[in-house]
Amino acid sequence: MKPGIKIIGGLLLAALLPGCMLMGPDYQRPAFSLPAIFSSDDVAAADQAPISAESPWWELYQDPVLNNLVAQALENNTDIKIAVARIEEADAFLREVGAALFPQVDLDAAGSRSRITQRGANPLNGANPIRENYTIRLGASYELDFWGKLRRAKESARAQTMASRYARDTVALSLSGLVVSNYLQLRSLESQITLSEDSLRTRDESLALTRKRLEGGVSSALDVYQAEVASSNLAAQIVELKRLRAVSQHQLAVLTGKLDLSLPAGDISQLPLPPLPPAGLPSNLLEARPDVRQAEQELVAQNANIGVAKAALFPTISLTATYGGESAELSDVLKSAARIWSGGLGLNLPIFNAGRLSARVDQATAQQKQTLAAYEASVRTAFQEVNDALVTVRQNAEREVLLDSSRQAAKKALDISDNRYKSGYSAYIDVLDSQRVYNDAAIAYIQSRQARLIASVDLFKALGGGWQDQY
Repeated sequence: MKPGIKIIGGLLLAALLPGCMLMGPDYQRPAFSLPAIFSSDDVAAADQAPISAESPWWELYQDPVLNNLVAQALENNTDIKIAVARIEEADAFLREVGAALFPQVDLDAAGSRSRITQRGANPLNGANPIRENYTIRLGASYELDFWGKLRRAKESARAQTMASRYARDTVALSLSGLVVSNYLQLRSLESQITLSEDSLRTRDESLALTRKRLEGGVSSALDVYQAEVASSNLAAQIVELKRLRAVSQHQLAVLTGKLDLSLPAGDISQLPLPPLPPAGLPSNLLEARPDVRQAEQELVAQNANIGVAKAALFPTISLTATYGGESAELSDVLKSAARIWSGGLGLNLPIFNAGRLSARVDQATAQQKQTLAAYEASVRTAFQEVNDALVTVRQNAEREVLLDSSRQAAKKALDISDNRYKSGYSAYIDVLDSQRVYNDAAIAYIQSRQARLIASVDLFKALGGGWQDQY
């Protein structure tokens, strides 16, 4: 076998040899002392059976307009585009790091033409002073990953890539939750506007009746002025509600990337309540949260970086080889007589660096401890958010029932006071007070409906998008 072929074959064989050692600790998921189930496990209401909620969770609100808004946001939002670009960057970095595990092969070709002096210390004796040289060589180099430095670097890069993907999922979950919450707020404001406009028509009718009674000498001017104040105040409230509705629509326009967004009117009472989780939700559902997964992958990356730093304390072993031809004539450069080759083994052993490499190991270890603490904090925060969401869903459901009773009682009181005023048994101030109480009670009921729906959004987000029948 030719010497050059032997060198290249030996280089390829070395590339296939497995590493003898792998420096640094292997990753093991930390064990946290969390309760087995979440608290408030009695959240499932008696009138609503626990149903499995599967992704996409926002479709459970059964609103085509909302579904379209979330789809547009996930496609056009700038935060999503940034997150996707970061995934592409991480993928490219992973390919770059992984390429170090394979030999690097280069082709080098050169040609030169020069003239040397005829008056130098070494006479040419009639030789041609014009010199030509042509070279073509194939070079290969390979670092033996004897200590696992390159494999640990790839492990870290792979974890960073996974973390970037989970970061994108976190952005998508937060974005969809923000779109749904703003949409629910917009529908709540529309319901409040509709209610207030109905109340304003009632007050205007009462104002017209009071003026007629004043003309007939039955009522006083005080009743008229009081009715005018009540109508003006309610009209001003409607103006403010319309302003808030426009602001909510503008926010949705930015989130969806449709700056000319215009939504048709709707009613929040038409939106169904999403399914509630069953009792005894296990705490391991937190593993489905993308932010928790992202924190864990960041911990995996930092854990692998310790191995990279420790491997740098040991010798770096590399193989090099070249094979090609060199000739004074371009036509002879590929002939056997012009053949050139070389092979080498390199070893770089750090002897004295004033503790610089050891300091890098300490830095990597400290960074791993920081990431571990951040991961633990993310798990604890996620557990708290789920518990808070479960409590909020339950309490808002109870609050809505109570406010509904209050609204119905206020409506009955308004009807009675209006009839008593028309019959001459009550003063007009009683009617105004009943109108105010009913309007406040009805507005509070609509807002409680909004709060209950938004609490369900927070629960979906806290659980990473929902839950399954089988945990």
